This record gives sequence, structure tokens and C-alpha cells, in this order.
Amino acid sequence: MDTINKSVLDFDFEKLCSISLSHINVYACLVCGKYFQGEPPWGAGCCWRGTWGTPGYVLKPTFTAQQITNLDKQAKLSRAYDGTTYLPGIVGLNNIKANDYANAVLQALSNVPPLRNYFLEEENYKSIQRPPGDIMFLLVQRFGELMRKLWNPRNFKAHVSPHEMLQAVVLCSKKNFQITKQGDGVDFLSWFLNALHSALGGTKKKKKTIVTDVFQGSMRIFTKKLPHPDLPAEEKAQLLQNSEYQEMMVESTFMYLTLDLPTAPLYKDEKEQLIIPQVPLFSILAKFNGATEKEYKTYKENFLKRFQLTKLPPYLIFCIKRFTKNNFFVEKNPTIVNFPIT
Repeated sequence: MDTINKSVLDFDFEKLCSISLSHINVYACLVCGKYFQGEPPWGAGCCWRGTWGTPGYVLKPTFTAQQITNLDKQAKLSRAYDGTTYLPGIVGLNNIKANDYANAVLQALSNVPPLRNYFLEEENYKSIQRPPGDIMFLLVQRFGELMRKLWNPRNFKAHVSPHEMLQAVVLCSKKNFQITKQGDGVDFLSWFLNALHSALGGTKKKKKTIVTDVFQGSMRIFTKKLPHPDLPAEEKAQLLQNSEYQEMMVESTFMYLTLDLPTAPLYKDEKEQLIIPQVPLFSILAKFNGATEKEYKTYKENFLKRFQLTKLPPYLIFCIKRFTKNNFFVEKNPTIVNFPIT
């Protein structure tokens, strides 16, 4: 036990043999920290006996129902092996190359108590049956492992690498989201929540999961087709009498709400600096009050839409739309959104 070198042990990376790159029968050397294939020279599996202790818990942390219940009741600092203190759940995720967009989403989701509690206890999803050859359940397993590492009170370090989680994302998204290339956080959030829901056995309408229980709300969407703006007034009035131009209503569910910002001003103040406007959250939420109409344009047609929320989820996700694209560049709206914290 005296030869174990905790400073070189890192169980966040994929368990691949450092020589053959195989993941079959891999073990970790507790002295040099490398992974090897086959049996350890001192006998197969000896690391997993009673002497495994702390390294084993770091590799695969577990939580009892009582520990999960107490997570939000006591904020107790933990001390990592290198001496730094950290609060379980409030730890950094390594930016491997360009995965900060995914890290932000994973960090936010790890602090939603009902979702966190579900994934901290592997028994909640361990017995879910998936079709043969289905790889999507890997996403569930890796997210559960990451959640338990983030909330582990006995980590070696005060940060965690999401390497295995992100490898599952790359695989399951068919490389739509990658570690080496920046992605869109909202696109990733939308895909990830739907992929988790599906992998847990959920369906679009009937079968619910922890994901829909926590984040899914419902709304009514009212849509009215508009005549082409270049048409004469008489022809417009005539078209508006047709059933095609009458308001239609559909019921829809949502996982998050997209909020639009007012257009940023182009003028500068007296110090020749651009003014950064501020807007209250409730102003941009007016989009969903059932009365505010907004015009939406497609390649061929224009529509007026309004949205009315009919059911709110326990946890409501807002995605503030800051970026607009044109043929030349992507522009960011710097408007500050003021929101209440209680």
C-alpha cells in the first residue's frame, strides 16, 4: 500500500491499455498510473480486494439514499489529495480542447436536484432494457458516472475530466458534437435531453422519463399566414377571407424556451463607447403571454405567431438568443438580461 502514488492516478480517462489500446481486461497500475491489459504481474484482480480502498471509490463512487437526501442539507467542504478544498458538485470540468460549450450544459444539469439524484443512484436505470446493438444507452451510463464523480466527496483532485462522457457524446451524436471543434450550446442541450429521454425508454407522447418529469412543459402555438407584402391592398383583403389565412392553433410540448433580445443600439454615447443596453427578464418573457405577436419569415411565406404557456415544468430552462447570422459574419447581441434571484 505504501507504493500507491495517488498523484499520478487519473480515473477520468477512457480505460484503454497504454500499449495495445485495447479495453479488454484492463487494469491500472497504482504506482505509475498507467493502464495495462491482461493480469497484473502479482495476480489477477488483486487491486480489487479489501486493500483497494480510496482508489476504488474514486474510480467508481457510490451513494446511499441517505447520502443523496443530505446533499442539499449540508454544504461541507472536502479536501482533495493535493490539499485543495472543494464543495462536492461545485467542481470544474476540464476543457480538453474545444468542449467548453458542452461543459457548461453538463455543469448546469448536474445541479438540478431531481435529475442529479436520479443519476447518482445507478439502480434507477440499471435494469432498463435496450434493443441489441443500441449504443445510445452508453450516454446514460456515462452521464451517471460523471454525475457521481462531480458529487464525490473523496476526489483526488478538485476538478473532473469529462473525457469518457464526451467520447460517448461524439459516438452517439455521430460526430455532430465534438471535443476538438466548438459547438452550439443550445443545439447540444436540445440533442442531449432528447437523447437521454429516448435512451431511458421514453417516447414522444406516452412514456415519460426523469427528463420529461423535470423539464417538459406545454404551450399553445397560434399561427396565421400573411399575404405577400407586395400584393395590392384589395387582393390582400380578399386573401385574408380564405380559410388558409385564418389563425390555426396547435398544442406542443417544450424542454426549454428560446427568448429573443431587443435589437442592440448602433449609436455610441458621449465617450464614443457603444452603449450596452439592459432588459428585465419579464420583458422578453412577454413572447409567451399568449397575446404578443411576432412575424416569422420563410423563403416563400410569412406568418404571425403567438405563444401561450399552458403547463410549466418544475425546472424551466431559458435559452437567450444572442447570435444572428448573415452571409458575412455572426453577430452577438451584448444586451444584459436582469433577472430576480429569489
